[in-house]
Amino acid sequence: MLMELFLYDVALMFLVYAIIMLLYRKWFVRLKQFVYPVDNVAATSFSIIIPARNEEANIGACLQSIVQQKYPSQLFEVIVIDDHSTDNTSLLVEQLQQQHGNIKLIKLADELNGQILNSYKKKAIENAIGYAKGSWIITTDADCIAKNNWLKSYDAFIQQQDAVFVAAPVIFSNNGNLVNTFQYIDFMSLQGITAASVSAGFHNMCNGANLAYRKDVFFEVNGFRGIDNIASGDDMLLMNKIKAVYPTKVSFLYSQDAIVTTHPMPDWKSFFNQRIRWASKAEQFKSKDKKVFAVLLLVYFFNSSLFIMPLLAIFNIQFLLYWVVFLLTKTLVELAFALPVAKFFGQRFIWWFPLLQPLHIGYIVISGWLGKFGTYHWKGRNVK
Repeated sequence: MLMELFLYDVALMFLVYAIIMLLYRKWFVRLKQFVYPVDNVAATSFSIIIPARNEEANIGACLQSIVQQKYPSQLFEVIVIDDHSTDNTSLLVEQLQQQHGNIKLIKLADELNGQILNSYKKKAIENAIGYAKGSWIITTDADCIAKNNWLKSYDAFIQQQDAVFVAAPVIFSNNGNLVNTFQYIDFMSLQGITAASVSAGFHNMCNGANLAYRKDVFFEVNGFRGIDNIASGDDMLLMNKIKAVYPTKVSFLYSQDAIVTTHPMPDWKSFFNQRIRWASKAEQFKSKDKKVFAVLLLVYFFNSSLFIMPLLAIFNIQFLLYWVVFLLTKTLVELAFALPVAKFFGQRFIWWFPLLQPLHIGYIVISGWLGKFGTYHWKGRNVK
C-alpha cells in the first residue's frame, strides 16, 4: 500500500513536471529573434558594471570584448569595481585605462572602510551605480566575453520596446570534459527556461552576467534594500522588485548577437559551491514570486523522489524498474525542450545528456538542501 501511494505521488509530480517542461518548450519555440534595424541610430547611454574579485586571468579579455563594441564609445562607460582582490586585477584594469578613457576603476575596500557584509557583490554593484553616468545599467561578470554587436542589440531593443528591465542570454564555454559538459548542458537548459518564462510572463528568471535596467528605476525600487542581506540574488531578486512596480515592462532580449559567453566552474567542488549559492536565494521567492517557488519546490521533490527510489529497491526490486521508467520518460521530456534551445545557441547537442541524469538528480537534491541549511565557500569567503 505504501509503495503504491509513493509511486502515485511520484507519477503525479512527473505529470505536472512534464506539463511545465512542455509549456516551456512551447513558449521557447514561439520566440522570434530580435533583429536590429540596419538604419538604427545609437541613442542609449550605458554604464556597464563589472564586479571583479581575483580575476586577473579573465578581466583583460572581458574588457577588450567590451571596448571593441560596434557602438559609439561616447555612449558607454565601463565601471570595474574591484572587490578586495589580492591579485593583479586592479593593475590590469589601470593599464587598460591608459588606452581607453571610458574605463573606470573603483575599489570596494575604499568604499566600505572595513565594513563586513554577507553580500559583497550587491554592495559592489550598488556603489558602482552611484558613480554611473549612463541612463541604463548593464551588469556582466569579469570572466564574460561579449559579441561585437552586444550593445548595439541592447540599444535597438530598448528603443523599440517599452521595457525598464531586460534580461539577455548567457552560455558557458565547453572544453569537452565531464565537469564542463555537465555544466554546459544544465546551464543551457536554465537559459532556455529563462527566455521562455520571461516571454510568457509565467515567472521571471535572469542571470547577472547579462542584464540591463534603467538606472532611475533601480533607485525607484530602492535598489537592493530588503534583499541586501542575501549573498546571492543581485539578478533575480532585483528583477522581481522591479516587476512588482512595472509588471509589463520586464523583457528578454532574444538575440544571438546579445549572447554573452562565460566560463563554467573548473571542478566539481567549485561547481557545487556555485549552485548552493544560487539555491540559497530560493526561499526568498516563497513570498516574492510564488510561481518561481512552486516550480522550484516541485523540481526539488520530484528529483528527491528519484534520488531515493534506487535505495528503496533494497526492500522491493520493483522500485528499480519504476525508477528506470521515470528516468527515461524524464529524459525524453527534457530532450524535447533542450534541443531547440541548443539550436538557438548554435551548439551541437551533447548526447551524454541521458547518461548524466543520475548525476543531475543528485546535484539538485544536494545543492538544494545545502542552499537551505548549509554554508558555502565562494571567492575565498565562507558565506551563510
